[in-house]
Amino acid sequence: MGANEQITVQDRTATFPCPGCGGQMQFDTASQTLKCRYCGSEKPIENESEGAPEEHDLDFADEDDASLMDWGTEQQVIKCGNCGGEMLMPASQTAAVCVFCGSPKVLPQGNPGSIRPESVIPFHISREQAAQAFNAWRKRRWFIPNEFKKRSVSSNLNGIYVPFWTFDTDTDSSYKAEVGVYHYRQETRTRVVNGKTETYTERVRYTVWHWTSGTYRKFYDDVLVPASGQYDGELLNKLNDFKLHQLVPYKPEYLSGFIAERYTVSLRQGWADAQSRVDDRLSGEIRRKIGGDEIRNLDIRTRYFDRTYKHVLLPVWNATYMYKSKTYRYMVNGETGSVTGRVPRSPWKIALFTLFCVLVVAAVLYWTELQR
Repeated sequence: MGANEQITVQDRTATFPCPGCGGQMQFDTASQTLKCRYCGSEKPIENESEGAPEEHDLDFADEDDASLMDWGTEQQVIKCGNCGGEMLMPASQTAAVCVFCGSPKVLPQGNPGSIRPESVIPFHISREQAAQAFNAWRKRRWFIPNEFKKRSVSSNLNGIYVPFWTFDTDTDSSYKAEVGVYHYRQETRTRVVNGKTETYTERVRYTVWHWTSGTYRKFYDDVLVPASGQYDGELLNKLNDFKLHQLVPYKPEYLSGFIAERYTVSLRQGWADAQSRVDDRLSGEIRRKIGGDEIRNLDIRTRYFDRTYKHVLLPVWNATYMYKSKTYRYMVNGETGSVTGRVPRSPWKIALFTLFCVLVVAAVLYWTELQR
């Protein structure tokens, strides 16, 4: 198969035909409706479900439950032969390139076999707004080459619904630890100044340790865990300002005109990640509850109960661009417009800044030495 060959999939199902002209309607970020790209007709997306999206009891067998895999429209899995990314598309849609890495090596894989999303945050930021947000963001970066800051950047922005797991859990923890409390005393010491020995007093700190124990109970709501394996995890975790209270029940209409990524982090893996995050939060919160100046030998035993989960889709504009034969990636939050990404660095600017910091530290040390 040639590198530029386009993979087509036989049209097996209709999507969302326009009642006016029959053309295919797509989700419009501005009006939050289905909009015909030919005649401009709009059709509201009706959601029968009201209130908060449903939480499911955490049952790892759900990933084998066929009743939870109906996406409301026939889907196909498209897998990239270059990076391994898996995209979910309507069965009638054709993919020519991978939205993750830009490779044309995409192959239809058949039945998706994935838990359908419980809820979704629709795109609110258009492709044009995403490009503007990136340009404004990159011009505020430090240490980037002046040439890159001034030039226009050509990138292929793809609107992708990225899969996430959210978990709710109650926790009941018991803990014990040694707590150190600082105390101070005056000590008499001697030193030699200009050949003469003189006596002086100095305030000296020491630590008194004692054991403590207790219990701590906390409910954690919507612990958000990326279910995507295709992105730089650091970038995706920085894109964390989604307003989860804006989640709406999933409707296939929201996906029209966009790509939905198939989750590659299993429900069990997602919970393990969420539990690790909760453990980190518990450690910090319990340390603050214990107080003191130092803590050592902290031992926390936690029971998790009333665990629930949701599979949600969150909107991300994903893009790659080239600068001096090197590829960089950035992402734009499709709801809020916040940006995270990687940019080229100027070694000269970094070297000058490092030299400046060294000179400042040297000046401070010299001034401190003069005061003695």
